[in-house]
Amino acid sequence: MNQIIILGIGVICLSMGAVLGYLTRQSIARRDHRTIEAKIHKKISQAKEEVETILSSARNKAAKIAEQAQKETIQGRRELSKTEQLLLKREHVLDKRISGLDQQEKDFQQKVEKLKGIKERLEELKEETLKKLEKAGNLSEKEAKKELLKNVEQKHQQEILSKIRELEKQGIEKFEKKAKEIVALAIQKYAPSQAQEITTTTISLPNEEIKGRIIGKEGRNIRAFEKLTGVEVVIDETPQLVVLSAFNPIRRHIAKIALEKLIQDGRIQPTRIEEEIAAAQEQITKEVKEAGEAAVYDVGVIGLDPKLIQLLGRLKFRTSFGQSVLLHSIEVAHLAGALAQELGADVRIARTAGLLHDIGKSIDRQIEGSHVDIGIKILEKFKVEKEVIDAMKSHHEEYPYESLEAVLIQTADAISGARPGARKDTLENYLKRLGELEDIATSFSGVNKAYAIQAGREIRVFVNPQEVDDIGAYNLARGIAKRIEEELKYPGEIKVNVIRESRVVEYAK
Repeated sequence: MNQIIILGIGVICLSMGAVLGYLTRQSIARRDHRTIEAKIHKKISQAKEEVETILSSARNKAAKIAEQAQKETIQGRRELSKTEQLLLKREHVLDKRISGLDQQEKDFQQKVEKLKGIKERLEELKEETLKKLEKAGNLSEKEAKKELLKNVEQKHQQEILSKIRELEKQGIEKFEKKAKEIVALAIQKYAPSQAQEITTTTISLPNEEIKGRIIGKEGRNIRAFEKLTGVEVVIDETPQLVVLSAFNPIRRHIAKIALEKLIQDGRIQPTRIEEEIAAAQEQITKEVKEAGEAAVYDVGVIGLDPKLIQLLGRLKFRTSFGQSVLLHSIEVAHLAGALAQELGADVRIARTAGLLHDIGKSIDRQIEGSHVDIGIKILEKFKVEKEVIDAMKSHHEEYPYESLEAVLIQTADAISGARPGARKDTLENYLKRLGELEDIATSFSGVNKAYAIQAGREIRVFVNPQEVDDIGAYNLARGIAKRIEEELKYPGEIKVNVIRESRVVEYAK
């Protein structure tokens, strides 16, 4: 019984303990739940505060950005407004300028029209004056003009002469001095010796017996030699000398080479003559090429066609008034180059044109036409540049000058041909030219005497002072020079010196 009671009490106690434990557990759980909720509420509260802080900061930043954007917009509008105002001002200024230009153009047109009217009125007055003069003096228009000019010239003669002398003193002497300096410098830079050719060549013989061999049996050797070379062999009584005579210098040189070899060999017969002449012709071809190459190298010209150089070498055996044309061409090239350097022209063009200016003479005896026209065709065939052709074609004034280099080529050609000893003219032509110079001068009225001096390079004309005044002396000099240019051919230039001398004689008694 007691066990049951104890067991019952134990069950009751156990039940009560279980109930108390449950209730205690529930209480503890409630307390823990409230703690977690509190923490969650706290975190939520903190999160809300942080959100509010972030939102507030974002609102502040957005407000600042909006404020800055508004300021920038306002500033941009102000600048845009200033730009618009500036453009409006410029447009206004341009409008004023355009308006002013239009007004100036109108004023200018009015002035032009006014000047036209004045000019027309002057022409009318001029015609009326001329008609009145013709009517008053019974003179034609040309006669009235001539009379008027004559009166003006007589009235202002002293003033005109003084002005002429002043201009001459200030200008002509200065330019002549400068021109002489340039020409002298060019000549000083290149002054070659002048080797002159003639129409005969003399060959020395080792003895008199060789003359018989040259003639041959019944003259067969000399006839064969002359037939093959086209050269006349002159054998006279001059001891140990044979003369070769021919107009063509190439044929004469071939004959010289062949005859010298025949004399040296001693076997002179028609067959050997033919062989030596053939060999001499080959040698002369080689010499022509070498002469052309040497000339090109001497002048410093490059890029010429080999065939053109061959033609240039042929000028070695071509003469003009006794002057070697090749030496003359080389000299002209150097002189023209020196003049071009002094005057600032193209030195290369001047030298090339100077070297090739007489290239037509290499074949002018085979083709009809002047050597200038032939030379132009040759240079065009070998595609020489146009500037060189334009510079060389005017050296005899057959074509107008087209460049400064053309004038320099003509000047250098005249210097080379006119220098003392450069050329030989025949005595007959020389005397004839001097006589023609004096005849031209004395054909003018008022001339007392005329003398050609300085080998025909100057003519002095003495005039009657009662018939020719000072202005008339100037006109007379120009007239004589013009007649000489039109009627005579001469190398270089001729100075016309008109002398008007007044002498007053009185006797003391």
